[in-house]
Amino acid sequence: MSNFNFISIIRTKLQREVHIAPLVTFRIVFGLMMLGSMLRFWAKGWIYELYIAPKVYFTYYGFEWVRPLGEVGTYLLFGLLIISSLFVALGFLYKYATTTFFLGFTYVELIDKTNYLNHYYFISIVAALLIFLPANRYFSLDERLGLVSTQNKVPFWNIGAIRLQLGIVYFFAGIAKLNYDWLMRAMPLKLWLPAHASLPFVGGLLSKTWLAFAFSWFGAIYDLLIPFALSVRKFRWLAYSAVISFHVITGYLFQIGMFPYIMIMATLVFFSESFHRRLIGFLARALRYDLADEQVQQKGASPSLAVLKYALIAHFAFQIIFPFRYVFYGDNLFWHEQGYRFGWRVMLMEKAGQAYFFAENPSNGARIEIRNSDYLAPHQEKQMATQPDMILQFAQMIQSDLAAKGFTDVQVKAETFVTINGSGSRPFINPNTNLCEMRDSWKNKDWILPFEQL
Repeated sequence: MSNFNFISIIRTKLQREVHIAPLVTFRIVFGLMMLGSMLRFWAKGWIYELYIAPKVYFTYYGFEWVRPLGEVGTYLLFGLLIISSLFVALGFLYKYATTTFFLGFTYVELIDKTNYLNHYYFISIVAALLIFLPANRYFSLDERLGLVSTQNKVPFWNIGAIRLQLGIVYFFAGIAKLNYDWLMRAMPLKLWLPAHASLPFVGGLLSKTWLAFAFSWFGAIYDLLIPFALSVRKFRWLAYSAVISFHVITGYLFQIGMFPYIMIMATLVFFSESFHRRLIGFLARALRYDLADEQVQQKGASPSLAVLKYALIAHFAFQIIFPFRYVFYGDNLFWHEQGYRFGWRVMLMEKAGQAYFFAENPSNGARIEIRNSDYLAPHQEKQMATQPDMILQFAQMIQSDLAAKGFTDVQVKAETFVTINGSGSRPFINPNTNLCEMRDSWKNKDWILPFEQL
């Protein structure tokens, strides 16, 4: 088969008309899950703890302009996120709601990389995709109020884009597990599982080394295969049972918030349109909503639609290529973490460290130790101690603070010790490097000491 014929077949499959029901179900599920997440965040006091109480914030490279909005502004922003997520679920003022949620959530995510989680990145991506998908043209308040025309058929790529994004998350999480520590040493599960040995019924098993290996290998195989299994009709229910079991177990053992439940609900998008039509039909009857199930013709393709298709191609090309940027840095990725974020590396390492900072006057050799807690919240200090870009930022925060107090021409150096996956504590940052002279960039940070297996 020629490349031309293959591309033609793919194009035909992506353009074929399918019922919009899976996209609508995903809109409802996503909106409700985000609504629950925002309310949970508020109820647990995390808004104040993470975005108001800290004295300093660790911004992302290239997004240094992002700043917290103060107490009133932050609570208003989360209030806006709650309202917009509800509107997404209802399909009300949908384009404005999805855009507002994407911008607001992403802004919150960019305030402090101390709080980075893979599923926050996933939520931002999905919210961005939904802005451009017609998920409000069926079973929505926008349709009910006549704000948009009804459309019960869409090209398959509208649903395929969501499936592909979910597939990338799983598959790359599986690729990330194909490393020596995970497969050959069962690390870090060999450290984490025994910590739950006090649990009733299963606690005794969790301390067994063989179980850590079984979980490690199953986790890698599961992540690599689950998007393909969900895509095959005869395996779908079995695969979805594995999705539920996997995420319920990991959510119970590791307390990783809403992520397991978001993935359980999101993967429903892999089910057939008949499944989703029955589901929406049930909801419509319960809400006494009259569904427009007659064939609705699509409008002809517009120039903006062509631009969207190319934008999606660029987006997914980026999603596939960007996680591999770490290969340009060499050494041990989990050690230096250059290229680690935004690569769907989920719960792969147990890493801890201590960082001691010293301000030195080069003219007279005077040296004082900085007390980290004068600047950082406990969670910030813990994360900073093992992540080089945060260590660099903190050193420069110290320099700026001392300069504001009249101490100019100060050098800031750090003595750091890090352990990863039980490898033993070892020096992490070159203690002779004046961190005030370093600048964050995409270049290799040669002041990170190499990882050497003891």
